[in-house]
Amino acid sequence: MALMTWAHKRQTFYILILILFVAVLGFLIIYPKLNKPPTCSDGKQNGQETGVDCGGICVRACLSQVENISVIWARAFKVVPGRYNAVAYIVNNNKNTAVRKINYRFRFADADNVYIGKREGSTFIPPSGTFAVFEPGIDIGNSIPVYVNFEFTQMPDWLLVPEEKISQLKVLVSDIKLMDETTSPRLSATIKNNSLFTIPDVNVIAILYDASGNAISTSRTYLNQMAPLQNADINFTWPEPLPGVVVAREIIPMFDVFSAKLQ
Repeated sequence: MALMTWAHKRQTFYILILILFVAVLGFLIIYPKLNKPPTCSDGKQNGQETGVDCGGICVRACLSQVENISVIWARAFKVVPGRYNAVAYIVNNNKNTAVRKINYRFRFADADNVYIGKREGSTFIPPSGTFAVFEPGIDIGNSIPVYVNFEFTQMPDWLLVPEEKISQLKVLVSDIKLMDETTSPRLSATIKNNSLFTIPDVNVIAILYDASGNAISTSRTYLNQMAPLQNADINFTWPEPLPGVVVAREIIPMFDVFSAKLQ
């Protein structure tokens, strides 16, 4: 009987040792998972975040911290009969937040407000100020787009841009000249990368205004890359005379702030 009791105690001891071993092993596996330091991609509001994976030390800004984008106007401009360029003129009032990529849609209607077509695409949103979304060569057949609606088709994913980068990354436009308005119009200017950043894929949009401040025509040109402190001559052309007298010209350099890199 005493032998059986001793064997039973030994068996119990071994079982307790096994349970203790499994418990310690489980603790070592589970504890790090339960006590991970907060990150900006864990799907939780923790640490210094002011929302779920946004605000605080995170690159992503919370929607509650940013203002909505304002679409000032959207228009279609005839290039030649049956083909149009569409432009949306937009303001981002957020000083140090930008969007890397966002989808959009232009929709067109004729003078009777009958839907005649659409054009979809994607763009970036630069920080702080006005910018333009440009869609070229829209073919709507014999219809004439009188009403244009522009909208972003997804919620923007706002990312913080360092203030130092915003203050240093400057692209300047000068020496703007418009020639031959009533025959074969041509607009020329000089553009300068006034920074030490290399800027790829620079789209430059020109908008022409009449005496009432209405946009009457637009065009676009493209620079593959601008090296630090580089000057470049740019030209815009139109195949037909302009539809009015131009009294103001605006040139908007468009580039993705996140793709600009220091050498």
